[in-house]
Amino acid sequence: MFIQTEATPNPATLKFLPGKVVMPEGTFDARDPKGAAASPLAQRLFEVPGVAGVFFGHDFVTVTKGEGEWQHMKPAILGAIMEHFMSGAPILIDQGAGMGGEEGEEFFDAADAPTVDTIKELLETRIRPAVAGDGGDITFRGFKDGVVYLNMKGACSGCPSSTATLKHGIQNLLRHFLPDVREVEAV
Repeated sequence: MFIQTEATPNPATLKFLPGKVVMPEGTFDARDPKGAAASPLAQRLFEVPGVAGVFFGHDFVTVTKGEGEWQHMKPAILGAIMEHFMSGAPILIDQGAGMGGEEGEEFFDAADAPTVDTIKELLETRIRPAVAGDGGDITFRGFKDGVVYLNMKGACSGCPSSTATLKHGIQNLLRHFLPDVREVEAV
């Protein structure tokens, strides 16, 4: 098994591509060992000293480090990913776990439903594919008083360029298509 690695815009996060589907649908985000309980792979990764976060996308795994250097951590992370896939163990113990339910309920006024539908469509077709390429994900949380609230995951969470992504990329795109949007905020 050959696992490719890619740098992400977040220097604390590396993207690992095992050449297999990781999550057939949805995503999984664990920011600590307790959050990794639903995934044998995430549990293995948190056993590597210095691992501070794990995110699974369709065909990739992103790992965020707290302390340590990638050159020391990378071999152990590659080994954990390889061992997991060779073992045949499932990615998630409960296939519904971690696939968005932990984020809480969406919030928006019913009168804003057409605007929210357009926001979600733009996120799905234009924004999410781009951030998945960088090892992350962005999901809709709410819309109130012209402010769009988004949840940033994986490499996007804590990324130094996430403010630029939100303010100059996503905010400008949404404003272009939806004059009702004044601002975009991360939650």
